Formats: sequence, C-alpha cells, structure tokens
Amino acid sequence: MSTIKKLAGETIIYGVPSIVGRFLNWWLTPLYAWMFLPDEFGILSNVLAYVAFLQVVLTYGMETSYFRFAGRSDNPGKVFNTTMISLAFSSLIFIFIVFGFSNQITNWIGYKGHENYIIWMGITVALDALSAIPFAKLRLQSRPFRFAALKTINIAVSIVLNVFWIYLCPKLLQSNPDSILHYIYNPKIGIGYAFLSYLVASAVTLILFIPDLNIKRSQFDMLLLKKMLKYGWPILIIGIAGMVNLNIDKILLPKLLVNTANPIFELGVYSASSKLAILMALFIQAFRFSFEPFLFSHYKNEDSKKVYSVIMKYFVILGLIIFLGVIFYMDVIKFFIGSSKSGYHEGIKVVPWLLMGNLFLGIFYTQSLWYKLTDQTYFGARFAITGAIITLILNIVLIPFWGYMACGYTFFIASLVMTIASYIVGQKYFPVKYDLKRMGSYLLVALILFFIENVVDIVNIIVKMGFNTILLFLFFVFIWINEKSDLKGLFIKRKGSAI
Repeated sequence: MSTIKKLAGETIIYGVPSIVGRFLNWWLTPLYAWMFLPDEFGILSNVLAYVAFLQVVLTYGMETSYFRFAGRSDNPGKVFNTTMISLAFSSLIFIFIVFGFSNQITNWIGYKGHENYIIWMGITVALDALSAIPFAKLRLQSRPFRFAALKTINIAVSIVLNVFWIYLCPKLLQSNPDSILHYIYNPKIGIGYAFLSYLVASAVTLILFIPDLNIKRSQFDMLLLKKMLKYGWPILIIGIAGMVNLNIDKILLPKLLVNTANPIFELGVYSASSKLAILMALFIQAFRFSFEPFLFSHYKNEDSKKVYSVIMKYFVILGLIIFLGVIFYMDVIKFFIGSSKSGYHEGIKVVPWLLMGNLFLGIFYTQSLWYKLTDQTYFGARFAITGAIITLILNIVLIPFWGYMACGYTFFIASLVMTIASYIVGQKYFPVKYDLKRMGSYLLVALILFFIENVVDIVNIIVKMGFNTILLFLFFVFIWINEKSDLKGLFIKRKGSAI
C-alpha cells in the first residue's frame, strides 16, 4: 500500500507540471493571435512542427534506454555518462549542420531572410535533447520535487519572456519611444521572439542542471552504447510515427497548397483554430495521467475488467460534453484566437473534426490498456505506424483539394481507424465487455444535437447561446436518465465510506 501511495504521489508531482505547462502555453495562443496576423502565426506553427520531429530524432529513444539500463545496472553512473556523451556528440553535430546549412534549410522551408529562426530553434532542440536525460535521472532517483521545480522554471521563463517581448515591449515603446528597451527589442524580429523565448528557457534549464551532470569521459562505454541504441531504435520509430499523426499536417499544408496565394496564411488560420480543440487534448492528458497508474494497480483485482468498462463509458460521456460545450459556445470561444477581422475565425469549421478526432484518440489510449497489461506493446507500434501511414497518404491526396479541412478529416479518420483496430485485436487478447450500445447512444444523441445547432440559424448571439444551453442541458438529461442508478450508487458508497 505504501508503495502505491508513493507511486501515486510522485506521479502527481511528475505529471502536473506537464499538464499545467501545456495549459499555460495554450494561453499564449491569444497573445500570438491578437498580436500577429495568420501568416506569422503560420510560421511559428510550421517551425514548431519541425521541432517536434527533431526532438524525437535527437533523443533517438535514449531516454527510455536510459531508464531500462540504468535501472538494472550496478553502475548507473556509467549509463548516465555514456548516454550524455552520446547525446552531446550528436547534438553538437546537429548544431554544426544547422549553422552550416541555415540558408539552405531556410530556403527549403520557405522562410528566406529568417535564418535566425532556424538557428535559434536548432540550438533549442539540441539543448532540450541534452536536458532529457538529466530529467530522466531525477525520475529514476525519485527526486520529484527537483524535477517539478525545473519543469516549472522552464515554463515560467518561456511564458514571461513571450509576454515581455511580444506584448510589453511594443506597448512600452509606444508610450516611451526613447526607452532603453530599444537595446533589447527589435520590432523586425516579430514572431521570432517566441523562438528566442524558448531558446532562453531551454538554456536556463540546462544551466540549472550543471550540478547534476558531473560527466566523466572515462566512463563512456561503447559496447553499452550499442546495446542502448539497439534497444532504443523501436522507440524512435514509434515516436516518429506519433509525430506524423500529430504534426505532419502543419508541415505538409504549406507544401501542398500550391494553388493558394498564401499557404502560410492558411496554415496560421488552421493552427490557431486547432488550438480551440486542445481542450479535448488537455482532458485526455489529464485523464491518462490519473488512469494509467490506476490501471496497473488494479490489474489483478477480480472486477478489474468491469471497472475498465465503466471508466471507458464515463470517459466517453465527459469527452462528448467537452465536444458539445466547445461547439455550442464557439461564438464566444472563437475570440480566443483574435478578432473577427484577423482572418482566424474562418478556420473554426475544422474544429468539430479535430475535437472528435481527439476524442477517438483518447478512446484509443484508454482502450489500449490491453497491450500494456499483457506486455504486448509491439501492438502499440503497429497501431501508431498504421495511423501514420493513413495520415500521410490522406493528407498528401486531400490537401490540394480541400486545404486545411483535409487535415481535420484525416486526423479524425486516422484516430477512428486506430481505435477500431485496437478494439478488434484487444478483444482477442484481453476481452473487456464495453457498453458499446450505451456509449453509441450517447455519441448519436450528441451528433444529433450538433446537427440541430448547425441547422437552426439564430442571428442574435444571446438568444443563440440560450438555445445552445438548452441543447446541452438536454444532453445532461439524457445522460441522467440512463446513468442515474449508477450515479446514485456511487454517491451512496461515497456517503457510506465517509461515515
């Protein structure tokens, strides 16, 4: 029991900074959307999509390899030194490539004249790769508070510098043109200050790790490195496949929109609109954060499969509530991504597809407990690669015709296929009797209410919000009618335990 409590406590400390950090970074979206036009926001989204891939490539599965080998080694210091020297060597090579070919890289991406963006983010990716193993070491040593503190400092520095450079400096210089801020702010850099903020935050984090490094070249073990690389390369493949599912659209969109005057503008509209769907992604991350420890701790209980089935049902219910909540109040939520004159709002039509895609991706994560519990994680790689192939093919085929809407359709289809495939295979190896009939009825009712909201055209926004609130209330009523006995049972148990 004490071990489980310790695991739960450390899971909270490790997980909260990531969830909170993602939530706080999400609040940078209105800053970017209100301060920059979609074409500049598109540059940010495009470069960060490349960064997401590079972060996976530059760590090449070594974080997981470090956990595996250091956790079983009599000399974890040697594993740490070997891993850090390997990452330092590869990161230095990467930085030299970025500096040496920054013009060519910038021209290929399409941002000629902005070589500084590429250099800044190249250094940032290298610094993050070097920080990955020290963070892993803190987890292995059960030092959650230092882990959380450094994660929090990284997030805080990034957010503070973003707000300072992008919002405060222009405002202060406007009221005081002769301010000393001229020496640290150049309006021509624009959205580049977001990249510079990330760079400084990563540098600060690595500097704070210096006392934990103590790298000794004499402890580098080439034979050990070869074993770690052999163990880690499948993790690299899975990571790349995951990035394809989540970020390849932001790379392909400006490349494939050849008949559009400003593809980066379209990418900016799509990327900003996709931030409105991140509420679902945050819910999924928070749910996984609490569900996965529960999953393994209750695995041997007799009623575990029944519990998993109930959890899945309520996950779907909460996901559909978020889906309807975002859609029904979109006329208010849309101002999160700028004014109506900015051009961002034309992209909100893709949000329902992204929300539903995220919901099915969450169902996939929740339902995929079977291959984790049965130690058949290679199925996870197969599903991820399948999703990546679907995502690549459909985006390449559909984007030239449907633009960023194709990205929404593709994400939904890939998530749906992965969910169905995992369910079919999972029922063979770890059968769980999910209440498909009831979950299907909730999905159907939610889609009917969504259809009604789209068909009924109400001009007055107050009246429309009132009407949509009634629709959402009807969904709650439908849930209560079907779930009241279970919900009352939960309440009675809770009341009894309290006594």
